[in-house]
Amino acid sequence: MGKKDKNKNKKDAGTITLQKTGKFTVLDAPGILQPTPETTTSTDSSTKDANDTTKDGLQGRRAKASTGPRMDTANLIGGDSFTKRTANPEWLKTREETYAAILARRTEELSSKIEVPISVTMPDGKVIDKMRDESPFMAWKTSPYHVAAVISQGLADSSVVARVTYKDYVGDYDLAEDGMEGEDLLAESMEVEDKEENAKAVLWDMTRPLVGNVAKLELLKFDSDTDAKTVFWHSSAHMLGEALEHLYGCRLTIGPPLKGGFYYDSFMGTSDAFKEEDYKPVEAEVSKIAKKKQKFQRLVVTKEEALSLFAGNPFKEQIIQTKVADGTRTTVYKCGDLIDLCRGPHVPHTGRVKAFAATRHSATSWLGDTELDSLQRMYGVSFPDKKMLKVWKENQEKAKERDHRRLIIQQDLVMFHDLSPGSAFWLPHGTRIFNALVNFIKAHYWKRGYDEIITPNVYNLDLWHTSGHAKHYKDDMFCFDVEGQEWAMKPMNCPGHCLMFASSIRSYRDLPLRLADFGVLHRNELSGALTGLLRVRRFQQDDAHIYCREDQIESEVLAALEFMKDVYNTFGMSYKLELSTRPKKALGEKADWDRAETALANAMNTFAGKGNWKINVGDGAFYGPKIDIKVMDAMERIHQCATMQLDFQLPIRFDLKYNTGSKEKGKEFARPVMLHRAMLGSVERIFAVLCEHWGGKWPFWISPRQIQVVPVHSEFNEYAEGVRAKLHEAGFYADVDTSNATIRKKVRNAQVAQYNFQLMCGKQELENGTVTIRTRDNEVMGEMKTEDVITKFQKLREEHK
Repeated sequence: MGKKDKNKNKKDAGTITLQKTGKFTVLDAPGILQPTPETTTSTDSSTKDANDTTKDGLQGRRAKASTGPRMDTANLIGGDSFTKRTANPEWLKTREETYAAILARRTEELSSKIEVPISVTMPDGKVIDKMRDESPFMAWKTSPYHVAAVISQGLADSSVVARVTYKDYVGDYDLAEDGMEGEDLLAESMEVEDKEENAKAVLWDMTRPLVGNVAKLELLKFDSDTDAKTVFWHSSAHMLGEALEHLYGCRLTIGPPLKGGFYYDSFMGTSDAFKEEDYKPVEAEVSKIAKKKQKFQRLVVTKEEALSLFAGNPFKEQIIQTKVADGTRTTVYKCGDLIDLCRGPHVPHTGRVKAFAATRHSATSWLGDTELDSLQRMYGVSFPDKKMLKVWKENQEKAKERDHRRLIIQQDLVMFHDLSPGSAFWLPHGTRIFNALVNFIKAHYWKRGYDEIITPNVYNLDLWHTSGHAKHYKDDMFCFDVEGQEWAMKPMNCPGHCLMFASSIRSYRDLPLRLADFGVLHRNELSGALTGLLRVRRFQQDDAHIYCREDQIESEVLAALEFMKDVYNTFGMSYKLELSTRPKKALGEKADWDRAETALANAMNTFAGKGNWKINVGDGAFYGPKIDIKVMDAMERIHQCATMQLDFQLPIRFDLKYNTGSKEKGKEFARPVMLHRAMLGSVERIFAVLCEHWGGKWPFWISPRQIQVVPVHSEFNEYAEGVRAKLHEAGFYADVDTSNATIRKKVRNAQVAQYNFQLMCGKQELENGTVTIRTRDNEVMGEMKTEDVITKFQKLREEHK
């Protein structure tokens, strides 16, 4: 949406916040101060902040039907737009005819554009300005595909999308005329900002003509770039939508890409729904669409033209009426007879999608509001190679086997209950792992100079207004009344730590101050979003905040990176580092950001070496740059667990100071820099990640079932119990199987239960004071003295093996 449209939706209360939804933007008006008991109303708790529209500022935000100025939700709007499944409904032809008329008007407009020579600079600095036949590159004619073909045809045919940073636009190019002036949530999430040149790099269709001199052209491939995957899956969602229209006459609503695929939501009346039997017909139809190599065609339309295109689809009509400002333009994309309201970009044609699978389906609601129309959602995944789909399916099967939700039940580790959804009940064996993780981090704290602290679980909401979280995060907080004042369970530890820092006069000699807190946190996640231990309401983090001088940033970040390395090396997980820099909506002075980013970059160069980390320009939090650490598990899945984030704003909000030791007037005190850092993230989340990474085969040092002592006959039960007692005394989790099962069955039971070792006790072992060691992988390690076994196990524990 353009600025004009935003201004029209402003409330008198103040500025506006962008709330993320799958395909478009929702606006919320903010509140500022905590309401007094006399002024509190049922809607006060839904007020939100207006200033932060960055990805991190909105992280974890939940769209609610009850908050903010929105689309008219007074009535169900689907009506009789869908009555029954109808293959290739007549309105497909009507829509194509309308499209053709609009295309003719746009073609006439474009005929007046003047083709002028342009040049294109590639990432390596090479400037290209001619085709292979020596004809010049021309604005309004030459596309990224043409440029790629100059280098090699293979590059042109394998590139999914281009990332273009324009040096300048030609004189007759107008953003508004091209439908590019308004904001689009999906496009925003895929853009990067060139901080040095203050230019914007945008994703651009490979076949869309360029409209100016290009300062940098990047050609992105599916297997090496996240944006390319996003575009590929976005295009695949359109193909899915086309198939659903062909087969059933569904009224399409929104169909965005996801991190690992895509979905499309459809209106199918009140009595119809997708079934698993629909998957194969949909897959067959998408295959036909792919074989036709239908071109993705971009078309700019006015608001009125868009409404005529989507007449009869009340959901598209509502999006257009609400989100497209009067007198402005937007864009649609066509492939085959599908025409969809979309900012793009897309792959050149449907033939790029070589493999497609419908993966699951579910019911959902329009705008996520259960009071509105019920929709049917179908998920899918696609690839540019059939082998990739085969590997994906194999990994899905492995993932099912390793699913922590299955393993925690199978191994009696954790349970959940409807009386406290999203809060784990840690059973004895699960608690053993939880404590091992906590103690592992605490041992590092001891070695690395951290001070552990304990802070309250509940605070007056005034604390969160001071920190700014009440405006950014209140929807995700558990709030309640205490003697007429609003209080809340803490969703994070940082404001409490700031109170602790401010509680006494600090000297420059006290810094760095490293405060670590395993406090219990609560976040009010929607029940439908709760996912095992990966998404919960009650959790604990290995949360720490480092308060330091500006000249200490680099050394503290380097130390934190070394900390992270030790942790994930222990887990047997690889990682990638990304530096996210100053966003457009950043708070604070640019000079401060530049110095902080330089310090982070220097630390990352020292730690990983130049060229061994990636920069995400403009992707930092609004309050400071950050280092994103993406770890890979045994199935090469990426997880965001550890994080390091500089914060300039909380020290300002809490007026944190330290004595510099200077006698110069005005320089006696300075503001500390705050570094948020976590190695595990939440203990619950890393528990789930490690459970799946190891497939439930916990390494000995963290295993809840380390040793099973197995007497070969009941007459050796007493000896076996004695061995167990010695192991228990040494701090190991050991059990004895005194059942009447056969030896083979006892061993098998212990291995299935994932005991790391079985210690066999028979006549010979009794006489020699020994045990015979067998591993859970059925490797026989031989006979050893019990004391030597304990020494061996102690070494394994100390070395985290």
